[in-house]
Amino acid sequence: MCATGLNKDLGFTDVDRVENIRRVAEVSRLFVDSGLIVLVSFISPFQDERRMARELVAEGEFIEVFVDTPIELCEQRDPKGLYKKARAGEIKNFTGIDSDYEPPENAEIVLKSADHSVEDLADQVIAYLKAGGYA
Repeated sequence: MCATGLNKDLGFTDVDRVENIRRVAEVSRLFVDSGLIVLVSFISPFQDERRMARELVAEGEFIEVFVDTPIELCEQRDPKGLYKKARAGEIKNFTGIDSDYEPPENAEIVLKSADHSVEDLADQVIAYLKAGGYA
């Protein structure tokens, strides 16, 4: 469970993950409605919840960015050792280990993190935003 904040009462079950995304999407919508540009970075494992988040804002106000990274690379990059704990059964319902992940079907931006540097990936996002008139 999260220790503090908006989602402190949630764990890692599918139901909790759905509620996590719902709450984050609702708060994000409030910021968008006030005229701000909002960047939200979350593991969002289910297509239905990503669709719900998209539908909360006007057409063109939601840009889905899929950071496409092989699970083996996620495990290598894991600074907190969470994948190791999940593989050992110490963490239940861990995305990609014992909980499903549904990759986006039509993300506006797909970042292949195994093939590019962080700087190149950031440049891809900026290029998309500029080409779309967002920046």
